[in-house]
Amino acid sequence: MPAHRFTRRQRGGFHVTLADTVSGPGAAGFHELHPDTGVPWVSVAVVVLGAFMAILDTSIVNVALPKLMAVFAVDATRIEWIATGYILSSGVVVPLTGYLGDRFGRKKMFVFAIVVFTAGSALCGLAWSNDTMVGFRVVQAVGGGMIMPLSMSIIYSLVPREKIGMALGLWGIAIAFGPSVGPTLGGWLVDRFDWRLIFYINLPIGIVTVILVMLLLPALPKRPHLKLDLVGSILVAWGAFAFLLALSQGQDKGWTSLYIVTLFVSGGFAFILFALWELGHPEPILDIRLLKNGVFTLSLAATALASFGLFSAIFLMPILLQNLLGYTPLQTGLVLLPAALTTGVFQPISGRLFDKVGAFWPSFAGLAMVVWTTYRMHTLGLASSWHDIQLLLVLRSVGLGLGMMPTSTAGLYTIPQPLVGRATALNNLVRQIASSMGIALVTYVMTSRADFHYNWLAGTFTYGSPAAAAAWHRLSPPLGRQAAVGALYGVVQRQSFALGIDDAFVVGAALVALALPLVCFMTKGRVDAARSRALAAFASRTSA
Repeated sequence: MPAHRFTRRQRGGFHVTLADTVSGPGAAGFHELHPDTGVPWVSVAVVVLGAFMAILDTSIVNVALPKLMAVFAVDATRIEWIATGYILSSGVVVPLTGYLGDRFGRKKMFVFAIVVFTAGSALCGLAWSNDTMVGFRVVQAVGGGMIMPLSMSIIYSLVPREKIGMALGLWGIAIAFGPSVGPTLGGWLVDRFDWRLIFYINLPIGIVTVILVMLLLPALPKRPHLKLDLVGSILVAWGAFAFLLALSQGQDKGWTSLYIVTLFVSGGFAFILFALWELGHPEPILDIRLLKNGVFTLSLAATALASFGLFSAIFLMPILLQNLLGYTPLQTGLVLLPAALTTGVFQPISGRLFDKVGAFWPSFAGLAMVVWTTYRMHTLGLASSWHDIQLLLVLRSVGLGLGMMPTSTAGLYTIPQPLVGRATALNNLVRQIASSMGIALVTYVMTSRADFHYNWLAGTFTYGSPAAAAAWHRLSPPLGRQAAVGALYGVVQRQSFALGIDDAFVVGAALVALALPLVCFMTKGRVDAARSRALAAFASRTSA
């Protein structure tokens, strides 16, 4: 009997496609659920709710870090572990989600992830010290790290491939909306109420989501006899941990310090050994052989480069608004809110375009707009108005809404259904490491260029310079000569910091621009051909 033949049966309003004639470790026990009447929007919306809760928390907590420094009486170095511990733990968990979803069923693991995340949120709200907070954030990250890749793979299980764009467009709203709503909501809760509410707010959302998932999400397939690739799990976990830790602490410890270099080298060796091990393993924790799919590999690379640009603005804009322009966290969130709403509007539009015309046109047009607007942000400075900043961010969000989802979806579209869980885990791991690399890079550019501009500007303020003479005339009588000098150099420091941020925006735009040539290989014809080759290769491999 041919290895690629499938049978069908009816169950609960869904067509169940059983891969019961496909042999081999890669396919046994898999089936797809496809709704009889199109996309099951209720089920998709429930999955998006869980994803939104997880992504919201990553941004809402950052607003509260200065408050937590005072509450727990710790310095910035120790308080950073509240964010770093979450990043490291979720990075270690992400590669395992493909196996766990296949082994125990994606619906069960999704419920488990939400329960763990919600319980971790409750514990964080009860934290009485910085150390306990870091520990409870690790618990929260175990659930949060699993939610995103599981939610993607569940949507791929529920939605027919020819309609996947619209479904992932709705899912993309969670990714785009969460980081912008988080600062607004977090600033409001911290300023007006209690910092513990930024964690307790997840409790009702988590409970409602679990109930809705249990009631509305259909049962999804599992492979109960699948064995864990323990060696591969350890290698990829250490590689992700080492790289994310180095990227998180490189700016503070020094990029050439023995500590950071050791982390990068050991993490790099772990990834190399992991790749070699996985190529020979019958049931890999992450299927490296997926990278033989050219469209999928180009999609990962383009998504990584686009993530650099995405997180450059997410990271730099609050610094510009709060540290230099004096906005409160709540005001910062209100500045960012229209951009988030714009992205939310254009995500479903890009999904519809993907289903109709493929990935190339919306991806190229969207990313080109991101390049232009991110570059234009280098003109922002101390004199920029609220409305000027909002306009640039809204235009940039049009590009993000159009370009990000099709770029990522083009690769996953070509992956056979039984491998989607591993592919989404790999996609999310690459995205997470790329985001951390982007933040580390723009931070380095910002600080180094700020120092450069400070030295140059400070050198122009001599006692005989026209600017200095005007300042002495204005400041010296009321402040005295020494106070005037201090005020002048304070202005220089703020201006050099703003110029450093502007230079970092230029670098972010350049990185996104590197993704444009890659997108040119994601035309509809190339993507469809890659999907056909991947399905044929999978059928051939599983029949062996």
